[in-house]
Amino acid sequence: MAERETWTSRIGFIFAAVGSAVGLGNIWSFPFQTAANGGAAFLVVYLLAVVLIGFPTMMVEFVIGRRGEQNPVAAFEKIGYGNWSFTGGLGVFSSLVTLSFYSVVGGWVLSYIVGSATGAYFGDAGTYFGSVASGPVAIGTHLVFMLITVGIVASGVTDGIERATKFMIPAILLLLVGLAAWATTLDGAAAGYEYYLSPDFGLIASNFGSIVPPAMGQAFFTLSLGFSVMIAYSSYLGRDDSLPADGGAIVVVNTMVALLAGFVVFPILFATGGAEGAGGGAGTAFVALAGAFGNIPAGGIIGFFFFVVLLFAALSSSISLLEVPVSYITENYGVGRRTTAIGMGGTIAAVGLPATFGTSWLGFYNDVVFNLLLPVSVFLLAIFVGWVADREAIDELGRGSSVGSSFTTTWLWWVRIVVPAVVLMTLYLGIETLYEGLSSGAYF
Repeated sequence: MAERETWTSRIGFIFAAVGSAVGLGNIWSFPFQTAANGGAAFLVVYLLAVVLIGFPTMMVEFVIGRRGEQNPVAAFEKIGYGNWSFTGGLGVFSSLVTLSFYSVVGGWVLSYIVGSATGAYFGDAGTYFGSVASGPVAIGTHLVFMLITVGIVASGVTDGIERATKFMIPAILLLLVGLAAWATTLDGAAAGYEYYLSPDFGLIASNFGSIVPPAMGQAFFTLSLGFSVMIAYSSYLGRDDSLPADGGAIVVVNTMVALLAGFVVFPILFATGGAEGAGGGAGTAFVALAGAFGNIPAGGIIGFFFFVVLLFAALSSSISLLEVPVSYITENYGVGRRTTAIGMGGTIAAVGLPATFGTSWLGFYNDVVFNLLLPVSVFLLAIFVGWVADREAIDELGRGSSVGSSFTTTWLWWVRIVVPAVVLMTLYLGIETLYEGLSSGAYF
């Protein structure tokens, strides 16, 4: 059996983990989830979810991954709790489902890069979206995006994933900072910032039940939690790395990218009419932005760079989602990485084909992941670490770190009590949302 790969450096792991977290969820989904759920009201709940639930849960996945030094399923067996392997399996399944529709949206991004360069969407943004979001064009770009993802993962952990993310993450940050600086010059910047940064706490109180599920799902999605990605990535870590320090760096950079995306998107939207038309889902997000780029100076150039950022972000996450099932198959069944990557990529692409026939299917996939799969996965992981493998978790969290027993003890009780309680509430509200969508015929 070939020797198991590891990250060549600590910064390589951080870039890869940040790359997994910094994806379409930050730059595409986050601004438009914010627009759909009250602007700054959503931002407040999202930030609380990231700090209070996201970071502790990331530590949960880290301790499992590094302790087990195996793929997300075998890690539980290595630790000594093979009867909990189904939890890692649920993460593998969640990654597969998510990448199947995520790749479709990645294909849209490819179309919009071309559309920005040619000006194809300037005349009628809605018509352009309809022409690329479903049908032959959507199928073709979906397959191209998946092919790129397969190529990176097939090249390996160091030569593929680490090398790609070391290039893409700095590029994302530099381009976003430049776009955010440019956005300050727009006439709608002040109104956009006010909508984005001035929370109405009365709105939060009156809409708590409808804001919490998307905010929590957004936190899980943007931090790649519940997919077993962080279990897989941390399994390649050295024993002397500080998990809290690495996790803190990942959370900070991930959140910074999401906030930067808002500083780009909201001034653009308010310069061309406001955020009202941008919160209706996957399609309206692209239509609203494309319409805005078509009505601002140098919109084609700005749009091109924005969608390039979006492509890098999409790829940095898609490779992590594919790595989860690939690592499972290569390590459990001895199949070569290249063969596995191609086989899994083809399977996932096939699962995602219904989402190329219309955005309703994509919305269904999205809500199943956000409202059901991720909360269930995170709940099970918290119960496992908090109540089953608590001694191993405490030992692993402190290894290579200067944190004291007060930190590890507080973290353990937080994972035992607070995380499961909040996630259960989120799951209940999310299932209600999913049921309403199914019963109303909103998906099909």
